[in-house]
Amino acid sequence: MNRTGKSELAESLKDKFSKAQVALFADYKGLTANQADDLRRQLRAQKTEVKVLKNNVARLLTKDGAMGAEAKSVMDDLVGPTLVAFAYGDPAAAAKIIHKFSVDNEALKLKDSLMGTKKLEAAGIEQLAKLPSKEVMVATFLGTLNAPITSFVGVLAAVPRGLVTVLSAIEKKKANPEA
Repeated sequence: MNRTGKSELAESLKDKFSKAQVALFADYKGLTANQADDLRRQLRAQKTEVKVLKNNVARLLTKDGAMGAEAKSVMDDLVGPTLVAFAYGDPAAAAKIIHKFSVDNEALKLKDSLMGTKKLEAAGIEQLAKLPSKEVMVATFLGTLNAPITSFVGVLAAVPRGLVTVLSAIEKKKANPEA
């Protein structure tokens, strides 16, 4: 590939990095074609695109400094063939798939990655994979917001019941003053 082709490829990859929630890097040397296809298929279901990144193109991406110092550091440290998974949807879902795949297939080794322009260490991918899905997190958050309101409504609902009890006691007292 000539220099112009590499520059064009770098620009299209820079666009992918800017749109992706997270870019997960892994060494895929040793994976069979079937295993790589299986990984791509699983990731595609989670709105994640998989590309192979050449080291020279990676360095071209960060040459102008627009991606930031941490991204430049990650790109400069890349050695050997690198698979990049651009997660456009839920970053935790993509991290779960790639982490599980790396545990099941020793040939896939996670590398330092990028979350936006911030460095995400390989151990951080495991932590991201352990996060609950976005839907579960939203439901938990809404439940937390809803709890005080639910308690308040319960107290308000108890007030009329308490009044009924007090009023019935007063009525009994009026009906039977001697008691």
